[in-house]
Amino acid sequence: MNCPKCQAQMDEKNLRTLEGLVTYDQCSDCQGLWFDTGEAEKLKDTWRPDFIDSGDAERGKELNAIRDIDCPRCSTQMEKVTDPKQRHIELEMCVEHGVFMDAGEFRDYKNETLMDIWRGAVALIKGGSAS
Repeated sequence: MNCPKCQAQMDEKNLRTLEGLVTYDQCSDCQGLWFDTGEAEKLKDTWRPDFIDSGDAERGKELNAIRDIDCPRCSTQMEKVTDPKQRHIELEMCVEHGVFMDAGEFRDYKNETLMDIWRGAVALIKGGSAS
């Protein structure tokens, strides 16, 4: 499988959790992460984010500007979505197969801060939604 951002080879990684074995893929160049559906959620509460997401967050921010990328599983164009709890995190998602996170995004995704909670509450008060 190739990285949807830089086209380098994705390396399969396996982690054993209390829920069982979880497999994800990490780009050999940009260090972006591919999680099949449900994998990121399983790892969010159980693993240190810097162990999984070891890439350069600054490079990840640069690559996040790339639009119109295809799913590495089915080659259909992925949707750019924001994390409902942390609206500054933009992920690429294939509804059928999973989500791609640029380097640094999984660390940010895992570590919801008090400021993220505050921003969500403010959005709700202003009549918006946190999603």
